[in-house]
Amino acid sequence: MDVARTIAELREFHVKLKKPIGLVPTMGNLHQGHLNLVKRSTERSASTITTIFVNPLQFGPNEDFASYPRMLADDAAHLESLGVDVLFAPTDDEMYPEGREHHTSVVVPTLTKTLCGESRPTHFDGVTTVVAKLFNICQAQFAFFGEKDWQQLTVIKQMVRQLDMPIQVEGVPTNRHEDGLAMSSRNQYLTTEERKVAPKLYETLTDLAGRVERAEVDLRQLERDGSERLTLAGFSPDYVAIRDQHTLQETTGFTRELRVFGAAYLGKARLIDNVPVGEPI
Repeated sequence: MDVARTIAELREFHVKLKKPIGLVPTMGNLHQGHLNLVKRSTERSASTITTIFVNPLQFGPNEDFASYPRMLADDAAHLESLGVDVLFAPTDDEMYPEGREHHTSVVVPTLTKTLCGESRPTHFDGVTTVVAKLFNICQAQFAFFGEKDWQQLTVIKQMVRQLDMPIQVEGVPTNRHEDGLAMSSRNQYLTTEERKVAPKLYETLTDLAGRVERAEVDLRQLERDGSERLTLAGFSPDYVAIRDQHTLQETTGFTRELRVFGAAYLGKARLIDNVPVGEPI
């Protein structure tokens, strides 16, 4: 596996890669969910580039940018064992040579103003800016993102579609622990007791999805019920929302296009998850 720390090095390695090329952007501290994205890329692509970059633009004030785990040596070993061809691990200065405050931004409207965008108003602008840069730098034909962050996946797909980027974005199903908790790098912030409570987020969203399918009460009431249930379990809910899975907007209809979203703090960890709604009964 080649390791590139600069864009120039990445481009030197790129000319040797067989096409199609798959890209897996990450912030490192890899868990099984990330590794499944890599496996999917190696299945779908002749070559795979994985990026590790803790992107400062997507962290808001008082978030965990400084403390976010950086484990490059361990991550590189995992990626090499899975057959990744190139690891691109740039520095902040390499990605933003003129400084973050002077850097061009890529902004996706509407989709980024709801759900996580309400409490993290600059987050998705940072995501789309860095992902657009990585798409341009890596020149891949496929890119793979986890469905756990469904909003991020939706935003990136819209960016690609509207800016006519020549890359196909594919979502990969959420990887879960046996008790249902979605795998996340931030799960390590949980204490032993909090880790026992954490699966109740997925449990709550799954229960709400079932109630939607049974056409119980109105959707806004179900959202309130879900938020109350999380609060009683010990979470500090950010939101529980039942939305159209394509537009992320509220709807009053019961259709198979709905998805139940949730974000909640548990101690130091901010956990997110989502569950699709099946055919209404």
